[in-house]
Amino acid sequence: MVSLAAVGSLLFVLPLVGLLWRAPWSQAGHELRDSSVRTALRLSLECSLSALALTLVFGTPIALVLARGSFPGKRFVRSLLTLPMVLPPVVGGVALLLAFGRNGLVGRLLFDWFHLRLAFTTTGVVLAETFVAMPFYVVTVEAALAAVDRRLEDAASSLGASPFTVFRTVTLPLVRPSVLAGAALSWARALGEFGATVTFAANVEGVTQTIPLKVYLALETNPDGAVMLSVLLLLVSIGVLALFHDRWLGGRT
Repeated sequence: MVSLAAVGSLLFVLPLVGLLWRAPWSQAGHELRDSSVRTALRLSLECSLSALALTLVFGTPIALVLARGSFPGKRFVRSLLTLPMVLPPVVGGVALLLAFGRNGLVGRLLFDWFHLRLAFTTTGVVLAETFVAMPFYVVTVEAALAAVDRRLEDAASSLGASPFTVFRTVTLPLVRPSVLAGAALSWARALGEFGATVTFAANVEGVTQTIPLKVYLALETNPDGAVMLSVLLLLVSIGVLALFHDRWLGGRT
């Protein structure tokens, strides 16, 4: 079993080692001094963290309703809400464009009534990243909520606690590890999002060009720069995931 685990781990480790080995480290300073790289990195962090915030705000109630609610078509609703996990990202981008684009189902109304345009904007990047990332959070937290011993919540209710107080003081602490794991998965998915973003928000420098989009563009003209940008994104991802583990999970293994 240990040998199988070791071989399986190589599938994850070797590509990362190859990336670090091939990286032109002498170009690191030049890439970091490039204003377009810094802007793309800032956009990546701002948009992915905004997508994470939306995921926490809307994904938590969705997970709670799916775990505890009982209504007709619940299985269909669950499938619909988790569909972006298996949907090709480009298809998701096309769907977003047809729904929220300038002439889309809802986008037309948003523009006519509020002069609000989502497609090809930074807000569009956040929307695309939320669309593809939220299902990872919902699935993780729903499973945790379904496994909670309801007798603990009933005991708190019997002592006079309101439903919100029960959720805040009993339920949430019990599912805290799953909430943080789901948040980390969701954030990582948003940070690395490419297909839905480039389809719905395009690849406009300084507006919608995140690091993954800049890597794709650099592959055509500057392969070494693309590798260095990939390493940069890798290091940022490792740093934020370490922050999740050490600060909020208390460094537990």
